[in-house]
Amino acid sequence: MIDAVLTAAEREIIATARAFAERVVAPNAARWEWGRRYPLEAIREACAAGLNKIELAREHGGLGLSFTCKMRAFEEMARHDYAFAFALINVHNSTARFARDAPPTLRDRLLPAMLTGELIGCAGLTEPGAGSDFGAISTSARRVEGGWVLNGGKAWITNAAVAGLSIAYAQTDPAQGWRGIACFAIEASRAGFKRLPAFELHGGHAIGAGGFALEDYLAPDEALLHPPGRAFKSALAGINGARTYVAAMCCGMLEESLRVAVRYGSERRTFGRKLLDHQGLRWKLVDAATDLEAARLLTYRAARMIDEGADAVLPAAHAKKFATDMAVQRISDCIQAMGANGLRADYPLARHLAGAKIAAYTDGSIEMMNERIGQALGATFGVGG
Repeated sequence: MIDAVLTAAEREIIATARAFAERVVAPNAARWEWGRRYPLEAIREACAAGLNKIELAREHGGLGLSFTCKMRAFEEMARHDYAFAFALINVHNSTARFARDAPPTLRDRLLPAMLTGELIGCAGLTEPGAGSDFGAISTSARRVEGGWVLNGGKAWITNAAVAGLSIAYAQTDPAQGWRGIACFAIEASRAGFKRLPAFELHGGHAIGAGGFALEDYLAPDEALLHPPGRAFKSALAGINGARTYVAAMCCGMLEESLRVAVRYGSERRTFGRKLLDHQGLRWKLVDAATDLEAARLLTYRAARMIDEGADAVLPAAHAKKFATDMAVQRISDCIQAMGANGLRADYPLARHLAGAKIAAYTDGSIEMMNERIGQALGATFGVGG
């Protein structure tokens, strides 16, 4: 178990995350989903427990712990609800990124409210016409005296339903391609920011997915977090971590799905014996358990490489491709093993299946992982181009 190589402080915060998930997330996740609501009060309670500052530098009020620790904490929370875990990890990441990149005056003004969860943060990359092709964003930023005027729109943004601060990207010069992209701290309270209605989905409403429009929004000079030429690389710098923790969340969902299916199969009797004693059903769950072990090995390897500063591009891609793809299939198998009861709302499996499907798209689709791994096949296997 990877926890054995972590520090006592890291194991303690993982235990905090596990206890929080069991106490707050597990009993409420179904209600959040059926009510199509963003669990703001629970997000703030998680912030009070320090779960939004695991990787945040100590100098900014954080815990300064490892990526692996953060990944494990959110794997524990995803066991009960992927949507909540994904919303909270985006609160965490936006806080850490803002604290690291914002100028002192802006950081001193906004960071305290982010630490308490009073001010929810989000990213601002995806647009209606630009998803995985980040370099194709069309939100524009025009230089003016004292700042930048932004126009455009963002879509499929986690936490957009309530976020008061977005770390958003805009194109300053289309002729420069990705080199023209800059990064800004966008405050929802300023003129020109228009929040769009949260998306109505078939699952994952706790993510708070939605969008916002910028209409002649004036971002002052201090709101420029990364100038053109640096913003694009900064955005891509965290992608390996995102792919790895999404893979870990899939492991958490499958682990809980297996636990529920095995318990059900041990108690339910058909044809005079326990459901789990039927070989066909038992072997299907064995396949799921084996895939869970394989996904964890891929995922934890990528996490350790990230913490060691090694090149984790391919390990993260392999982990996300395998974990997300198998989670959809194996959680479905767990539902099948329980028959029609697997779809009942008092079990979490259908919610986890929706979460796994969402995970298959977030931070790079399975198809994108195939392309990334495929581009490296020649180098990986020593075949010249």
